[in-house]
Amino acid sequence: MLNALEVFTTVIVGLMVGVEFSVAFVINRILDALPEDSGQLGRAHGGRILGAVMPVWYITSLALVTIWAIAGRHHQGTTLVITAGALLLLSVIMSILLLVPINNQGKTWTPDNRPADWKQQMNRWDRLHYIRVTVIIAAFALLATALA
Repeated sequence: MLNALEVFTTVIVGLMVGVEFSVAFVINRILDALPEDSGQLGRAHGGRILGAVMPVWYITSLALVTIWAIAGRHHQGTTLVITAGALLLLSVIMSILLLVPINNQGKTWTPDNRPADWKQQMNRWDRLHYIRVTVIIAAFALLATALA
């Protein structure tokens, strides 16, 4: 049963990493290259969709890692799992304090109501997101190592 939890948790976290990596390095670059207001409208729409899904995914991932750490506390690799959990907790805290406030504003913007500094705010979100992606990649790598 513990093995199934370990594999399931690693897959869920890995899929989350894949989505966030693609947002950072593929989707946002595509949106930024679109003409006129299309990129900003795409980011707003993406913010609404992913803003609804990702919090559940982050919290579920953290909960699964916590369960794994508790259930496997006497097994090899527990320190790796606990460290991965701490990194996922850091990513949740970063999200709540730094990224979500920007996203909550950006998802309501249209070409008619966006602030003059909207591009700077999106660039700030991108920089913070790169850091968060690095944190969750590290958490995923620790979980994959704990499986070995």
